[in-house]
Amino acid sequence: MTDDAPPMLHAKGISKFFPGTIALDDVELQLFGGEVHALLGENGAGKSTLIKCLTGAYQRDGGTVTLDGTEVDPQSTAESQRLGIGTVYQEVNLLPNLTVAENLYLGRQPLRWGLLSRRRMNDLARKTLAGYGLDIDPGEPLTTYSVAIQQVVAIARAVEMSGKVLILDEPTASLDRDEVQLLFSVVRQLKERGLAIVFITHFLDQVFEISDRATILRNGRVVGTRDLSQVTQKDVVTLMLGRQLEARVHDRKAGKAGKPLIELDKIGRRGMLEPFSLTIHEGEVVGLAGLLGSGRTEAANLIFGVVQTDQGKMTLRGQQITISNPREAVAHRFALCPEDRKTEGIVGDLSVRDNIILALQARQGWLRPIPRGKINEIAESYVRALDIRLASLDMPIRLLSGGNQQKALLARWLATNPDFLILDEPTRGIDVGAHAEIIALIEQLRSDGMALLVASSELEELVAYSTRVVVLRDRKQVRELTGSQITPDNIVQAIADDSPLQEERA
Repeated sequence: MTDDAPPMLHAKGISKFFPGTIALDDVELQLFGGEVHALLGENGAGKSTLIKCLTGAYQRDGGTVTLDGTEVDPQSTAESQRLGIGTVYQEVNLLPNLTVAENLYLGRQPLRWGLLSRRRMNDLARKTLAGYGLDIDPGEPLTTYSVAIQQVVAIARAVEMSGKVLILDEPTASLDRDEVQLLFSVVRQLKERGLAIVFITHFLDQVFEISDRATILRNGRVVGTRDLSQVTQKDVVTLMLGRQLEARVHDRKAGKAGKPLIELDKIGRRGMLEPFSLTIHEGEVVGLAGLLGSGRTEAANLIFGVVQTDQGKMTLRGQQITISNPREAVAHRFALCPEDRKTEGIVGDLSVRDNIILALQARQGWLRPIPRGKINEIAESYVRALDIRLASLDMPIRLLSGGNQQKALLARWLATNPDFLILDEPTRGIDVGAHAEIIALIEQLRSDGMALLVASSELEELVAYSTRVVVLRDRKQVRELTGSQITPDNIVQAIADDSPLQEERA
């Protein structure tokens, strides 16, 4: 890569629209041969949509893509591979029932007299893999080898089929430290060979270890492209979250927390979330901060029993409890509004009324149906209280706006009269009016004595309503902020590194 070298790939003005959503808005990306280019952004930033537009999985609605000086418009992923763009995903997209060699040469097997020459295929595979630092038997089934080796095989196949641009989409998510280094050694070799490599990950330490430049997306737009040798992790986090990070006074009306409600003592799950401890009091909002992949959602799911813990203990009002599934959590008067309301929260084809009553009916038991009149009374009361805008309680909930869907989901759990409410990104993807209403509701519930745990990437929100903020990084608890420490700048500082915190000044 030189200053005057033309880009290997130049995507310019890329736009993609879905009903009611601008997924990509005039996005530009330049990839040079011999560089590793990180593509960064939080959930919903547009990373996956951009990759799908580049590889033909989606047809873009605007813009051009130039590959090695020629404008291209792949209509499928197979065509993009033929043009020179290969992609390797976190979940290895190979066939586990076939051998390594068969996966490597699938669709282009070497023939002899019109028949497959397995010996020649194995010899070619052995030589090819040796160039990637692998000394393995290509005649063995792919599943014989570790995920890291399978990733390298997938990379080798993509490069041998494509050879210009290689896109690595979360390739290290399932690898341990040694396996990551094996993968990075292969990436460095490919960089030396002149490939343009896109690296998508939520591990910032890895970004700075292997990448030369980074393009950061937020809300479907490019907010910056940076030479990583010239910036810090904090600079990158600031771009990703889009916050003005100067410390300033916030009027946090925290009130007075009550008695301890939930005590978590070194709970965790191996391979998912390192053990963490936390006490949450009645009348308290504890914020969970961290980037995508930091462990926010995993923590919420472990507490609620969506995923079982395999270590530590949980205490409720001084009594040790075990929560193995969400039904047990609901029985203990826990509630969870998940991050992805469309796939994990609402039941789109059911009416608004049925969605609101769902959790309460489940806790009571399906053999004891709630009377229709009572259902209507409960649903109507929460529609009024939360100002849910709808034509009728009978309408399918999928027809509501995002903000009204979120309020209906909150109504579902508030109808169970919970003592402990977990909110995972409660204001993501909703309009400004609903956004303000949900924040006001969080503050009202806290003042009424409810205990809340709120995971959010909206830093100003966390600062405004949290009595404490727990910061997660790389699936472990790294810091707890209290009092004057709770500022957007300090949260970002804790996400990015372990530098000393700044005290908020009055």
